[in-house]
Amino acid sequence: MSQIALIIEDDEDLANIFAEALRGVGFEVEHATDGKAAQEKIRNEVTPYLVLLDMHLPHISGAELLDEMKADERFAGTTIIITTADARMGETYGDKADFVLIKPISFVQLRDLTARLKPNP
Repeated sequence: MSQIALIIEDDEDLANIFAEALRGVGFEVEHATDGKAAQEKIRNEVTPYLVLLDMHLPHISGAELLDEMKADERFAGTTIIITTADARMGETYGDKADFVLIKPISFVQLRDLTARLKPNP
């Protein structure tokens, strides 16, 4: 059974690149395009193995979503990767996440990182 990766990213082009990289290493991918949709998913759907979290989102910020996931014990085993173009924001929230990736993020960079994070079947 494949592991679920949740991409929370409002840029459709980036989300598609991220999804292809994650699918390429065997993740089942779900996508939320804004903070409100992401909040609905993390509150009401299956807990993902990995979350790729953009910090600048419409409606509800990535920071709020990060705090919500960190306060919920269902996410204790979830790997959270922050994606941001703002290096300062990455530093600010880096201690709450497992990894911080500064945009632009290449397909190969994301694929290689997530391949190392994926559990063996």
